[in-house]
Amino acid sequence: MTHPTGNSSARATTDRAPYQWLALVIGVVYLLVGVVGFFVTGFEGFTEHDHDQTLLGFAINPLHNIVHILIGVLGVALWNKRSTARIYGWILAVGYGAASIYGLIVAGDAEGNILNINGADNGLHIASTLAGLAIALWPERDRARTSRT
Repeated sequence: MTHPTGNSSARATTDRAPYQWLALVIGVVYLLVGVVGFFVTGFEGFTEHDHDQTLLGFAINPLHNIVHILIGVLGVALWNKRSTARIYGWILAVGYGAASIYGLIVAGDAEGNILNINGADNGLHIASTLAGLAIALWPERDRARTSRT
């Protein structure tokens, strides 16, 4: 089905919900952070706990970088449709909710902290959890009502 103006791609762009754009932005940011993280950590010390390896104050290691890349790729892959953007939101909410709890438990423990999480990471993980909930639960606007006005 095409848009009345004949420009279906213009309609597809305007039909994007705000939570879809949020999913894309979060995905791109996490993807970039994961890639740039390897310039800081290299590929050595895969699960090393060393708060000297930081990116903008966030402690990282190669495993942490891979997690960021995977979360980023998922965001870029799933933002395009409303239903898959919602799934991405739930992935963020559940995954980073668990990471927040894990981080609060192990942030000071050198042996159990395989993702090299510090306090700044914990704050970001909580914010990512909330952003995931926003994506997953963002209310749909009533298209029929807005098209009549």
